[in-house]
Amino acid sequence: MRGGKNEQSSMLVLMSPETLIPAEHPARRIKKLSDECLSGLSPLFDEMYAKTGRPSIPPERLLKSLLLMCFYSISSERMFCERLRYDMLFRWFLDMSMVDDPFDASSFSRNRDRLLEHEVAHRFLQEVVSLAESKRLMSSEHFSVDGTLIQAWASQKSFRPKDEDDDSRGDGNGWADFKGKKRSNETHESKTDPEAKLLKKSDGQEAKLVFGGDVLMENRNGLVVDASARIAVGTTEAEAALELLMRSVPTKGITVGADKGYDSRFFVDGTRTLDATAHVAQNITAHRGSNIDGRTTRHVGYRLSGVIRRRIEQVFAWTKTVAGCRRSRFKGVKRTELLFTFACIAYNLLRISKLDPVAA
Repeated sequence: MRGGKNEQSSMLVLMSPETLIPAEHPARRIKKLSDECLSGLSPLFDEMYAKTGRPSIPPERLLKSLLLMCFYSISSERMFCERLRYDMLFRWFLDMSMVDDPFDASSFSRNRDRLLEHEVAHRFLQEVVSLAESKRLMSSEHFSVDGTLIQAWASQKSFRPKDEDDDSRGDGNGWADFKGKKRSNETHESKTDPEAKLLKKSDGQEAKLVFGGDVLMENRNGLVVDASARIAVGTTEAEAALELLMRSVPTKGITVGADKGYDSRFFVDGTRTLDATAHVAQNITAHRGSNIDGRTTRHVGYRLSGVIRRRIEQVFAWTKTVAGCRRSRFKGVKRTELLFTFACIAYNLLRISKLDPVAA
């Protein structure tokens, strides 16, 4: 018998968003892990907000919203808030009922400075790392480092002479024609984002306005131990890597794998100063030899580090293609670091949910 539509809507529905989520949905494991990590940040959240006044949106809800944006490749906060009105999985993940009003996109911008001031993203990542350590999913001896470029939220024609005032050519389209003109970071800057620098990763590639992104990864399961963003010119990848090592792990006796770009005296001597061993790929050219020799390369562990360190490219691939970090949504290195760190947090939670059967 042919069915027909019912024109009368239900007057009363007793339903929770959780009943709509399949029992085996991977978001259930991720939500459990993220709630466990955020519970450890409760004292920090108490410090961030005043004791009196109008109640704010729960900070846990805002942070989990940033995770959802990474998991589902949502490119803007306004788009996320629009989807929150009708997506029951999002409401369940954020512990909202069927009738709770979604918050406005301006809630993110109003709270972003507070998150930066209290280094919430870094503290959140530390909680996730501690959770992985408690589940014996992380190595305490073998690590890898690498860097990538994150395209800035600025166009090429915004890169103009430093002494130039705001656009003197009307609509600004004249600045798009810079063929044959010499431009450098010493004489030019982006009028949109002055912290972005013109740089290219290797020969033959187009130079773009970028920031540098750096990751420290443990070698057992490829989990991110720490992440940072930096101004791409002035601080090298080797300097950023040593800073991550010093602030994130006990360095005595560990090994640090890296590609041949880290085969410099500065990095190798720096790791030795920290009582660590640099397992970097040898960069032997006609002009110079490598900074490591047979005392390091003769060990089997050196060859293993050379293979496993390539997993760090999976981190960069996921954060850029899925989590939306190929290009920053924000101006400035600090806000870009916030975006990049949350992408690494989301990556870790996804990995842990798959590696740990107890998470289900």
